[in-house]
Amino acid sequence: MVKRILATVLAVLMTGLFLGGNAVAETDKGAVKYPEGYRDWTHVKSMVIQKGHPLYESFGGIHHIYANDKALKAMKAGKPFPDGSVLIFDLLEAKSENNALVEGPRKVLGVMQKNAKKFKETGGWGFEGFKGDTQERAVSDPKGACFNCHEGQKGSDYVFSKYRK
Repeated sequence: MVKRILATVLAVLMTGLFLGGNAVAETDKGAVKYPEGYRDWTHVKSMVIQKGHPLYESFGGIHHIYANDKALKAMKAGKPFPDGSVLIFDLLEAKSENNALVEGPRKVLGVMQKNAKKFKETGGWGFEGFKGDTQERAVSDPKGACFNCHEGQKGSDYVFSKYRK
């Protein structure tokens, strides 16, 4: 179920975000690392997936999308993302309090990092998800868990999210 959530989350990335100037550290294996400081990047959009939506079981909650400078420039121009672009999909539980919908605990933090040479098999994007507020990896198969959903977005460089003016 976590893999399904991450796939959709990253798909919604949409979508799909980061480090002020803007490289995301990587492990020796080439996997995308936790994006320190992403909350200082540009917040691109938010949405809520509620009960009754087809993606609710995997991605129900409040979604925030963040983009680093390179990704933001490409989003605004409607162009393909250059290497170094990073998108973040921050999925939080949605709670109702005092007649308001508020953020609950973080469910997953999804990351997409563009590097055409390193991530050839997944459209030039590296995918990762981190469980809750930890840096524990949630994706063991980025191609199966993430890219399979994003593949349908080839016309928008495998990203679901669009910049809203």
